[in-house]
Amino acid sequence: MAYSYRCKDYPGMEACPASFAAETEAELWKHIELHGATAHQKNPEKWSSEDRQQIENLIRET
Repeated sequence: MAYSYRCKDYPGMEACPASFAAETEAELWKHIELHGATAHQKNPEKWSSEDRQQIENLIRET
């Protein structure tokens, strides 16, 4: 089973075209965190538990 995430689904990121897919959810999180840091200048280490939960809710099994 694979997992996917679209950045534009996160509130405030509607203009971002990035989307990711990975074999495991752990691998997908690495892509999401790297993208957040490089494309949006957001430090994943400072994401709140609410932010992480919101991202988790947007991850889809494909």
